[in-house]
This record gives sequence, C-alpha cells and structure tokens, in this order.
Amino acid sequence: MKQNHLWTLLTGFLLLITAAYGAEKQIKKTDMPAVVQKTADEQSAGAAVRGYAKDTEDGKLEYEVELVSNGHTKDVTIDPQGNVLEVEEQVALDAVPANVRDRLQMRAGKGRITKVESLTKKGNIVAYEAQVMTGGRYSEIQVGPHGEKLEHEE
Repeated sequence: MKQNHLWTLLTGFLLLITAAYGAEKQIKKTDMPAVVQKTADEQSAGAAVRGYAKDTEDGKLEYEVELVSNGHTKDVTIDPQGNVLEVEEQVALDAVPANVRDRLQMRAGKGRITKVESLTKKGNIVAYEAQVMTGGRYSEIQVGPHGEKLEHEE
C-alpha cells in the first residue's frame, strides 16, 4: 500500500514538472496560426526547414521553426502574435569575438566545445551558448555578448 502511494505521488510530481516547464511538441506548419506561419516563412527565406514545434515556456505558448541556413542550424522562436522572440544561430567558434571565445574556452575547462550559438532577442545578441563534451557527457555554458558572466541564463 505504501509503495502504491509513493508511485502515485511520484507520478503526480512528474506531471506537475512537465506542465510547469512544458514539453516541446513537433507540429506541422499548418498547425500554427496564420500570422506565425507568415513570420516563419519570412525567417526561413533561403533556408531549409527541418521542422516546426510548439512549446510552453514560463506558462506562455511559443512556436519554433528549426532551420538549416548556409550549412548551420538556426532556431527561431515566435510568439502566437507572430513576433520573433529569440533566434539561436550556430556560429563558428573562430568567428565569435576573441573575448567571447576565450571566456567560453576557459569555462569549458578540459571539455571540448562542439557547437556555439548566438542568442539574439529584439535584434541584439544577448549571449553566446556553447555545447561542451567532457568525459563523454554534454553540458551547456553561456557567456554574455562581450564574454562577461551572465547574471541569469538566457
């Protein structure tokens, strides 16, 4: 009986976490509002679309278009009114400013940086994010647009 109660509590807790943080769901373009489709089309001009998704972030519905542009990945997050919220775009490590590259490499420590993305909001780069492999495990690190430490993750 106690074990059943524990499983019920655990299941409820997991459902709460999923509801609170949302779970990205792959969708079709036609599942998005027309205004979001229009923005997605504008943002994907000249790129190959890998897919569309919808997600709830901080209790707010968001749509994402996943692209490949000029050989690198680009993910565009759009609100239900068709406004671009964020653009995550892959950049070469040697193409970022030297102070950003140095800080990312310092934060990666003995790990190997496998991918770097710029994070843009309202037309301005707000952070750089790097995927790091250390001992067969992946993690992510972020720095500000000038290599500075961020007060909070973007």
